[in-house]
Amino acid sequence: MSEVKHLTGATDHLRPGVCQSCVWWQQTTRAREVERPRWIAEFEERFGSWGKLYMDGERHVGSLQYGPAVAFPRGASLPAGPPSDDAVLVTCSYISDPSSPWALQSLFLACLGESKDRGAAAVEAFAYGYEHRGDFESRFLRHRTIFPRDFLDDLGFRTLRVDGRVELMRLELGGLLQVPSEGIVAELVRRAREALVRPEPARL
Repeated sequence: MSEVKHLTGATDHLRPGVCQSCVWWQQTTRAREVERPRWIAEFEERFGSWGKLYMDGERHVGSLQYGPAVAFPRGASLPAGPPSDDAVLVTCSYISDPSSPWALQSLFLACLGESKDRGAAAVEAFAYGYEHRGDFESRFLRHRTIFPRDFLDDLGFRTLRVDGRVELMRLELGGLLQVPSEGIVAELVRRAREALVRPEPARL
């Protein structure tokens, strides 16, 4: 049975091993060491869960990490940064299942819904402008920290800042979410709502 779970210290073990040890977003460009268990405990104390897991039974389909931009200092040093203080920042994804190209859209929609429920003003993510739309594997499968610009554009994100081919894109949450009753977007929303667990109380 497919289900979207909160990403927390208690569910982190369900992600691929490379994700369980990564602190790239939690660090700055300076070599300041970050103790991941401590970061998780402090984040959950202040904000709650820090992402979403898409599971098919016990099988990891995909996961998405996000939270208040202040919790991910690496974003301040990226091209087109820094992210906005009032935004939730989507930092990275890991899609394991090549037969589920819709999983990332579902995870993003879950992120948007939860961020709005928690009172965030907007969601932001870094994007890259590909010259040509490649195949699913090269653009989405496995680990991603910068997302295809056209993918975010299709979800309603708009460019906030550009540096070369890297963009910081933002989706305002004030009027979210109106979608057509038919078509792929409506289907993604339906899937996300069916799988989504109830959001935690707002802590932003």
